[in-house]
Amino acid sequence: MERLALSRSTLDRAAHRRADPGLIDSLLDDPRTRVALFHEGETAVTDAPTVLLWPVESVLNLKTDGQQFFLGTDGDGRDYLALSVSERPAVPEGVRWASLREVGSLLDDTGAGIFTTAVALTAWHTFHTHCSNCGAATGVAQGGWVRQCPECLREHYPRTDPAVIMSIADQDDRLLLGRQASWPENRYSTLAGFVEPGESLEDAVRREVAEEAGVVVGEVQYRGSQPWPFPSSLMLGFHGRALGSEIKVDEVEIAEARWWSRDELQADIKAGTLVLPPAVSIARRLIENWYGAAIPDDPSGW
Repeated sequence: MERLALSRSTLDRAAHRRADPGLIDSLLDDPRTRVALFHEGETAVTDAPTVLLWPVESVLNLKTDGQQFFLGTDGDGRDYLALSVSERPAVPEGVRWASLREVGSLLDDTGAGIFTTAVALTAWHTFHTHCSNCGAATGVAQGGWVRQCPECLREHYPRTDPAVIMSIADQDDRLLLGRQASWPENRYSTLAGFVEPGESLEDAVRREVAEEAGVVVGEVQYRGSQPWPFPSSLMLGFHGRALGSEIKVDEVEIAEARWWSRDELQADIKAGTLVLPPAVSIARRLIENWYGAAIPDDPSGW
């Protein structure tokens, strides 16, 4: 699977520049720099839609919460900066504030890459303000990509948690979907779970499906990956073949699970008795990959 909604980016991250201690100041002094503003997980987007990029001179007097990140450079040598603001500034007509979940699948490649990276970095900085080694408050360094401890001098880097997500088909090529206990009726998705220490990705797929649905999985094939910065996951997509069709859900994480044929899936979507994940998710693409075609969005969906 290619061109997953949140796996698109056009900027060169230019990581070699992050070690420059004056990087952020130089970006703010350069009139060519473009800035993406963020507030409580949202950014300003145009009707196109794309992320609204502000001239650097228009953001210098905004109130910030101290989070600013060097995002990279485009093919014309223009630099991009993400800035987290404590208050939303007024936006032009035709521009609105939106979350990544809302518009991630609709944005152009540049906007999707900027938004996904900034949301992930913002979440990491918010929840990792102190050193995990000695407990001291840490400071931001390297263009927003490192936190440094002034006491024990340890450096901390953004965290990414690997998680497997999988379409599972049985011997009749029916698809396994499950409903989490916290979800409303009719909302189903592919199964997923975090990779444990010392575990391969393929074994994580088999373990999660067995734990959640009681289904034994044999062959496992990689399909693609997508960052999921809510707050810090990398979703690794797989397709697996079940060795049997008997289902026994754990009744903790998964309340219900069942098999769908393609005709059943289409009929239940049309009847409103099955609501699939949104287009921004890799789960949706895994389902469509098994189905063999794009599935139109349900306007009353997630």
